[in-house]
Amino acid sequence: MYKNILVPIDGSALSLTAVRAAAGLAARLGASLTALYVTLEGVPSAFSGGTIYASAVLGRQYENYLRKQAEDALAAAQAQARRAGVAVVALRRTARQPWREILATASRRGCDLIVMGSHGRGGVQKLLLGSETAKVLAHARIPVLVCR
Repeated sequence: MYKNILVPIDGSALSLTAVRAAAGLAARLGASLTALYVTLEGVPSAFSGGTIYASAVLGRQYENYLRKQAEDALAAAQAQARRAGVAVVALRRTARQPWREILATASRRGCDLIVMGSHGRGGVQKLLLGSETAKVLAHARIPVLVCR
């Protein structure tokens, strides 16, 4: 049925729930897994004493922090896949719109299912926070399994 499952992750407990579901499904189907961590493009400015600044030092610190977050999340996904006996490819990408990168990666890698987590927020929270899962659901041309 499914041969290559994409699981976008962000390091949260919810994304690890999605990884467990994806790895379990992949194991039962004999499919492979692609774990994807998308970092939001751009370095935010810091606010200090009424002055907004973004220094090269802060930029490097922020990049190191993002890299570590991605590495930790991808390592956890790889460990989960290994426990399930599933082949996994771990990818880190940077994008302005993570949902677009999720769909582009699915297309490039020939994925036939996306498994991702959702907090199930609605109303004003969804409008303020946005929902990468909702955007993927709205634009995906392949099935999307949402874990809560």
